[in-house]
Amino acid sequence: MSETPDLPPQPVNELSKTSSSGSFDANRINEVKSWLSSQFDGAGKDIVPDFEYTPRSISHLHNIATISQAKTQAATIISNDFRLKAAEYRSQAARIREILENVGLAQEGLPANVVASSQVLANVANLLNIRDTELSSFLVAMGDVSLRKTGVEDKRAKVQKESKILLDYTRKAIARLTYLKRTLAQLEDDVAPCETQMEGWKTNLSILVSKERQYLQQYSNYKAMLNRVGYTPEISHGMLVEMAEHRKDLDKKTKPILDTLRSYQDLPPDKALAALAIEDKKRQYNAAEKYLEDVLQSALATSED
Repeated sequence: MSETPDLPPQPVNELSKTSSSGSFDANRINEVKSWLSSQFDGAGKDIVPDFEYTPRSISHLHNIATISQAKTQAATIISNDFRLKAAEYRSQAARIREILENVGLAQEGLPANVVASSQVLANVANLLNIRDTELSSFLVAMGDVSLRKTGVEDKRAKVQKESKILLDYTRKAIARLTYLKRTLAQLEDDVAPCETQMEGWKTNLSILVSKERQYLQQYSNYKAMLNRVGYTPEISHGMLVEMAEHRKDLDKKTKPILDTLRSYQDLPPDKALAALAIEDKKRQYNAAEKYLEDVLQSALATSED
């Protein structure tokens, strides 16, 4: 039995090989005319329509004609090979039929169930794409089908796994969407109360701003007043406590002098002695006041340093 011949190589496109001088190739024109005539004759038309023969059209038509002739030649070879194979198959079938008739296995003499079984066997062989009905061929074909089935099952399992994962993702996405919708609805319900609360905060904010300006003004006033009385940040609570203790000590020291001065109110009416005593007590009182002022000034100077 002959094998199918290989197709001949197709010709190279010759459109780029047109002569730049524009001269006509008489051989190409004759080949093109002959090919066109054969094609129109094959189509049932005797006359080829007139057209202008230019270098470009001739080159293009010659290229088409060359390709068409090559494909026609290849188709002719293949069809001749198929005819030869068909004749060989018919001859082989006749020989097999003759052999079957000689052994008493002609199709006409076989029971209907045997013919049906043979037909089923042939159909199965055609379905499995095997050339004979040998057991080994069936086993090989069935093994191939099993492998394909295994591959399909693996792909199916993979697809099912991917589908399950996608379904899980879809369920999670739906649950997430439901949660977001519920949250959105809740936020929309909270909009009105929040707006009311915000209005209240705006009102309170304006009041707080006014209070802030008031407190800042009071702070500025107090700061100016402290600056006028000589207060500095260095005067701390401890320093004031210390000065108060010094004042108490001075009060204790001056109290006997004041008591003595008051006792002079009971002196006899001797103006000269009384005047001397009064002047002496005044000097002592002035000395005590000067001492108190010195202590206060020294305390302030120490705090400033």
